[in-house]
Amino acid sequence: MLGCALMRGDEAATSALEAVLTKQSLISIVDDDQFFRDSMRRLLKSLGYAVAVFPSAAEFLGSSQLASTACLVADVHMPAMTGVELYTHLVDAGRAIPTILVTAYPDDNVRKRMLGMGVECYLSKPLEEVKFIACLRSACARGNASR
Repeated sequence: MLGCALMRGDEAATSALEAVLTKQSLISIVDDDQFFRDSMRRLLKSLGYAVAVFPSAAEFLGSSQLASTACLVADVHMPAMTGVELYTHLVDAGRAIPTILVTAYPDDNVRKRMLGMGVECYLSKPLEEVKFIACLRSACARGNASR
């Protein structure tokens, strides 16, 4: 898997590959918490990713960025459509975008179910930056490989 190669390869090859993946990777953040969206946007831009942010699943689904999203980061608990419902909707519609679900209220049953359905990672807020970045790189590698 490409994500694993990134972690094991030599530094020069890894840096070159990351630069290519980063430039091609649009990360879409869907979270009703503006502070979280803003902090994620800053972090991801500092890592060189293109970022789009959305306050709701409906806005993401109606956006022109949907088709070009290489990785989706979505909050589990949002009004109207949750991150779980968003991921399920995308899979049912044939658009299985590599997804990282984040939550301030972790639930082991939901985590197991979503990982079993193919979610890349299920992370608790506040996010551990190193763990989040590892999940992001793996998800982007999958997203770029499937496009």
